[in-house]
Amino acid sequence: MANTPKALEDMFHDMLKDIYYAEKQILKSLPKMAKAAKSPELKQAFETHREETEGHVERLGDVFEAIGKAPRGKTCDAILGILEEGKAVMEDYADSPALDAGLVASAQAVEHYEITRYGTLSAWAKQLGYKDAVALLDATLAEETKTDKLLTQMGGSVNKAAVAKAA
Repeated sequence: MANTPKALEDMFHDMLKDIYYAEKQILKSLPKMAKAAKSPELKQAFETHREETEGHVERLGDVFEAIGKAPRGKTCDAILGILEEGKAVMEDYADSPALDAGLVASAQAVEHYEITRYGTLSAWAKQLGYKDAVALLDATLAEETKTDKLLTQMGGSVNKAAVAKAA
């Protein structure tokens, strides 16, 4: 029996499993990041994003349903690496005035990974004619982009605070 080349639909399903796993891992790390943050605004941002991330996991369940597949994850080494870097920041800079700046940078690395994945999945869903999936993926993409912008704004203030405290 000849090997049939995998189609875009297979890649879409694989990446969907990848981001589903990633979101669940992010859900576990956000409370730790909120606990580590010194700035009340940053703590609040992580707590708010945890609630949003719960919605992202649910929405991904709906995407799986829309394509007739059961929701399940597949180990995503990329997100594990990004989250491991964030954990190292929390450990190495626990008593540092630069901690919040490092947490913002770590969180943005996560957001950029998610933005890339959701953008790709949305484009592929369009190609594949998964109209319902496109709307769901675009809704999450908009939230991830909004979070990234918020982190950029917070980065400005926590970076200034880190420099002032170090002086």
